[in-house]
Amino acid sequence: MIEKGVRTNMKKTANSLKRPDGDKRMAVLRLELDYELATLYEAMMENDEEKKKECKRRLEKLRQELMRLQV
Repeated sequence: MIEKGVRTNMKKTANSLKRPDGDKRMAVLRLELDYELATLYEAMMENDEEKKKECKRRLEKLRQELMRLQV
C-alpha cells in the first residue's frame, strides 16, 4: 500500500519537472488535432473510406498522448 503511494508521488514529481516541455507539446498536439480533424472532414466530404480510417487512427493516437500529458 505504502509503496504504491510512493510511486504515485514520484510520478507526480517527475511530471511536474517536465511540465514546461509538456505544455509546449500539448500546444503542438492541439494544432495536430485541428489539422487531423480538418483532414477527416475533407475525407468525409469525399467519401474516402481509407482516408477516414487513417485520420481516425491518427486522432486516437493524438488523443492518447494528450491524455498522458494531462495526468
